[in-house]
Amino acid sequence: MLVYKAMYKELENGVHGEVLDFPGVITWGPDLEEARRLLASALVDMAETRLQRGEPLPLPDPSVTDPEADLEEPIYLLLTATPRVAVVPEDTAR
Repeated sequence: MLVYKAMYKELENGVHGEVLDFPGVITWGPDLEEARRLLASALVDMAETRLQRGEPLPLPDPSVTDPEADLEEPIYLLLTATPRVAVVPEDTAR
């Protein structure tokens, strides 16, 4: 499990959420609860995309902060492996 840092900023029409130490993980929700849920989903999506591309995940940086944030808190990334792998024969993959 990797522990990144999430930040939330209240706006006029909702809550902006961002993972400060994982570039590109950003979202918006109408309230804090929804912004948290959407940010967790975005973190998993971005991590899976990077891994599928063969790219490393960024290392968490507990020292990163945003002075404009209304709330900063840890956000946990837990990816699971699966034994279910679909093997497609080469002659049918075309």
